[in-house]
This record gives sequence, C-alpha cells and structure tokens, in this order.
Amino acid sequence: MDLLPACIGIFTWGLMTGVAMINSGMNYPESLMMTFLVFAGSSQLAALPLLSAHAPIWVILATAFCVNLRFVVFSAHLRNYLKGQSRWYRVMCGYFTADISYVQFVKRFPQPAQSADREGAAAQQAYLSGSNAINWLSWMTGSLFGILLTQFIPVQWGLGFAGLLALLGISMTLVTTQLRFLAASLSAVLAICFIDLPFNLNVLFGILISIAICDQLALYSSNETAPKDKRSKAKP
Repeated sequence: MDLLPACIGIFTWGLMTGVAMINSGMNYPESLMMTFLVFAGSSQLAALPLLSAHAPIWVILATAFCVNLRFVVFSAHLRNYLKGQSRWYRVMCGYFTADISYVQFVKRFPQPAQSADREGAAAQQAYLSGSNAINWLSWMTGSLFGILLTQFIPVQWGLGFAGLLALLGISMTLVTTQLRFLAASLSAVLAICFIDLPFNLNVLFGILISIAICDQLALYSSNETAPKDKRSKAKP
C-alpha cells in the first residue's frame, strides 16, 4: 500500500519514456526490447538522443553508467538485507529494485533483520518483492501504452513535464543530508554550465565533478570528526 500513491507518477514517467523511444526513431521491437531489458527510465531518456545522433558507443555507455550510479549505492546498502538469499534471488532484486521501491523499503525497514529472526527477514523480503512488483507493473504498463499508442497521445498533454515532476519527487526523498543536497545541487548547476557540450556530456561531467568534490568533502569531514587520539596516532 505504501507504493500505491506513487503509481500514477511511475505510470506517467513510463508513458513518457515509451513515447520518447518511438519519437526518437526506434521501431516497435527495439522499443519493447529496451523497455524490458533496460528498465531504467532516466538512463533510457539520457541514451535516446545519443542513439539518434549516432554518438560513439563509449559516450552512450558512459552516460548511462553515470546516470545509474545510484543503483550501485542501493545495491551496497541492500547487501546486508539479502546476503542470506540465493544468487538468483539477489540478481532478480537487482533488476526489479528501482528508486521508489528502494526508498519505501529502507523507510519501512531501517535495519536488516537479525540472522536468527526468520520471520523478520521473510517480512522484509515480502515487502521488497511486493513493492518491486507494483513498481515494475506500473512502469511497464505506462511504457507499453506509450510505445503502442504514441500517435494518439497529443504533445499538449505535457507528459514530459509530468514525468519530470514524478522523477524529481522521487529523487528529493533521497536527499536526506546536507552532503547529498550539495551533490544534487552541484551536479545540476554544473550540467547547466556545460549545457553546450555535445551528446549530453554536460550531464556526465556534472555528475563526475560533483561526485569527486563531495567525496573529498566527505573524506575531510570524517577525518575531522575522528577521535583525537586516533588522529594523533596516525601522525608520524
């Protein structure tokens, strides 16, 4: 039930992505294949103009990789929740887990269940699987409608703006610390500063530079907050 209010936004974002794939010149089989195999709206939308412009493959892959870097963080955090599960189950979770299902899961279960708490672990797995299923169905339904009914969806509906608002709302729920707010703001500002770069490289540079800067700030902050005795021992 926690994910149901977001289904409209997920459906709209998928609908807009389906329309964008057809309008970018992809045929129906290619669009359907990308929808089911990639299942990542932000990287799909980032890659579409690059594919249309016949950009080098490394630019397309690098852009999609940087846009999806957040899933590396999600995966690292979920490791303690899923470490007792089979490899196949963990792989499936890696495919189905998306932004909103991850956010709702960690809000509901801030800490993984203890190894001896089988009922707690089963409840967490059931909640994650159910959230992923609702998210996947909402996205796929919207994307398939967008692909198959592109010619019947007027531009005046403003789906691009609606999808942007949906993604923005999901993203803002992840900005829970000052450093995360700085990283998000800095990457947006840098992407605007480099907007004249070809192949959407402004997004790539904005993400990479903000990650590098915030990583150094986090390292500096951890050194400053370390106990004084440990810092004194570390000195030669």
